[in-house]
Amino acid sequence: MRENNTGRVLIVGMGISGIATAARLHRAGWTPVIIERAPQRRSGGYFVALFGAGQTAARRLGVLDAMHDRSATTPNLDIDRNGRARPGMAFGDMPGKPWMMLRGDAEKAAFSALPEGVEIRYSTVPTAIEQDPDGVDVTLRDTASGTSTTERFNLVVGADGLRSTVRSLVFGPHQDYLRRLNYMIAAFEYPGTPKGLAPYQGATLLEPDRSMWVFAFSDHNPTILLTYRTDDVDAEFTQPPTERIRAAFGPQPLGDTLGDVIDAVDSTDEVLFDSAEQVHLDTWHRGRVVLVGDSAWCVTLYAGMGVSAGFTGADLLGAMLERHPSDIETALSEWEKALRPYIDHYQETAFDQRKIFVMDNRPQIMLRRAMPKLTKFKLGTRLMERMMRMDDIAEFKNADIVGKALGQHAPPERTHSA
Repeated sequence: MRENNTGRVLIVGMGISGIATAARLHRAGWTPVIIERAPQRRSGGYFVALFGAGQTAARRLGVLDAMHDRSATTPNLDIDRNGRARPGMAFGDMPGKPWMMLRGDAEKAAFSALPEGVEIRYSTVPTAIEQDPDGVDVTLRDTASGTSTTERFNLVVGADGLRSTVRSLVFGPHQDYLRRLNYMIAAFEYPGTPKGLAPYQGATLLEPDRSMWVFAFSDHNPTILLTYRTDDVDAEFTQPPTERIRAAFGPQPLGDTLGDVIDAVDSTDEVLFDSAEQVHLDTWHRGRVVLVGDSAWCVTLYAGMGVSAGFTGADLLGAMLERHPSDIETALSEWEKALRPYIDHYQETAFDQRKIFVMDNRPQIMLRRAMPKLTKFKLGTRLMERMMRMDDIAEFKNADIVGKALGQHAPPERTHSA
């Protein structure tokens, strides 16, 4: 009988997926070493949603109690540049009842499950990865000191995001796996309340091929999402974000709220400005190297399942390594087999769900604006549920993915609020 294949595991990337994976594998008997390119933990963050699948995975990981739903209770508005406002729909009003929170909430919750003593090295990146049937040799560079060392691990987990270094070293160049959607996103925290809105009030400004979302929270500053279509993604990175955003939302006058929000881009310390891209691979593991989170499958912000998939992937990976302790290849294959149908679905439906955030034409916008009135009637509610694919949400976004894979019931609900 072979010895159990636990040992040292290198986790590359200290985002939500990486931290959650480190915590779960530690529980499974592994000794994680986490490396992070940045010189310290990231703080703050933008809006994220946690659907039922993510809540169940977080409960299994033991981190759900460290988060709470920040959804605001003030009614959302649909506004335009001329100051007109009408009742609108918040993302939390969408079928599936996702929790509204910040990326930092999920990151802190995952970190709370990480035992003291787990080794974390900042300002460190992998520069070479070589593996054999028994282990993986990884060359690590300390970017602060400029020194490099080569160390051996039993398993390597790439959790280093959309443009993963681990993926490029083991699987090949980014262009082989990235798929552009031809939309840009800018997301950041707004300090206070944007002009024209009440405190804790969210809003949408919807125009063909471009939109602004103000995600309001009950107990925190709002976060902003600006998104627009582009025919030349590369050109969007040739100027500062504010200049590209102003060009995308011009040439018409911006109006009070949109103008105030775009002005705030210049003064914020942290803004996510990037193209919406997916990652598509035929397999998420090679030998003793496995990718999780955006490194493996980036479903895009439009799918609303990034954090949920990160928690689920981490928990399921630990569970499968526990189930097959003497056979890493089988554990990784079974992990991918159980998870892939859900990830494939999130990716396949992301482009349609992109229309929740940014629409193609005025008829789509008019239908969206009619939804608050339609949902006052049973027929209208059924129409919206069909349009929002409620059956798909129940089957894919609210599923206990890990429980189904393991043949278990969902863990019990909490008995108190966070």
